Amino acid sequence: MKLIVGLGNPGRQYEQTRHNIGFHAIDVLADRWNAPLNQTKFNGMYATVHRPEGKALLVKPLTYMNLSGECVRPMMDYFEVPEEDLIVIYDDLDLPPGKLRLRQKGSPGGHNGMKSIIQHIGTRDFDRIRIGIGRPDVPMAVTDWVLGRFTDEEAPDMREAAERAADACEAALRHPFIDVMNEFNAK
Repeated sequence: MKLIVGLGNPGRQYEQTRHNIGFHAIDVLADRWNAPLNQTKFNGMYATVHRPEGKALLVKPLTYMNLSGECVRPMMDYFEVPEEDLIVIYDDLDLPPGKLRLRQKGSPGGHNGMKSIIQHIGTRDFDRIRIGIGRPDVPMAVTDWVLGRFTDEEAPDMREAAERAADACEAALRHPFIDVMNEFNAK
């Protein structure tokens, strides 16, 4: 079973913010698979999905971004999901808006949600899908940028990026992540 986690912050005030692009990608998968996230456990919303390619668990931690590991670790333990079957989708300031970058391991790169997950699961070796949100063109606090909403110009590219992240997750159910990584990073 794959545990597919999208990072974000709960609450209406955060719904369309840059920091919640991971939640948006999970919503895309939930819509495609007709799998509403209507179950809760370990301070997270989730849905269990049985696909022809295999079983998947879609998760949105409700812990707020900086405490994401407090949801992810217990989910992994309860559902007996090893690190190699974890996929985390999250925003990345250092990628241009809408650009995807898939990796099998790495540092948190200053992302507090990823820091929390790494701290709680005890390894950096797990699959991740980073979605670029870019940096502001004007001097601005990072928190203001990531908690800001996409502009009208950015919104279509970000919707497409969430769709491509969902495509990558679907491909990861069928193929080894290294192959998915090579395909999607080339685009």
